[in-house]
Amino acid sequence: MTLEATMPQEAAVSPTEHTRGGSYYRPNVDIFELPGELVVKADMPGAKMDEIDIQFEDGSLVIHAHLTTRQDTQGPFSRKEYGVGDYYRTFRVSEQIDASRISAEYTAGILTLHLPKTEAVKPRKIQVEGK
Repeated sequence: MTLEATMPQEAAVSPTEHTRGGSYYRPNVDIFELPGELVVKADMPGAKMDEIDIQFEDGSLVIHAHLTTRQDTQGPFSRKEYGVGDYYRTFRVSEQIDASRISAEYTAGILTLHLPKTEAVKPRKIQVEGK
């Protein structure tokens, strides 16, 4: 596996400290590797594109999206199952990624990240010659 997920544990000391209270939800992700890139697809329903923050530094990928509370949830509930809180997920990336070419799209609640590999780590075919 080329990406190692890291996530703060509620009961343990975390290397990541949050400066504001509230709930954090870990978005489910699919990660797959293509010859020239890693692709991360994260389920983040309800996020707004302009409130998604993606950082990549020193081999660490951080995905964070701020969600605001639903305005139509005032009043007594018969049942309440939907929680609202920020999405937060971090990964350690073991591949060499060309950070200047990382791209992201957000459509229908799914964030797709393309992390292109540097030329040095891309697989290449070696031609065998005979004499």
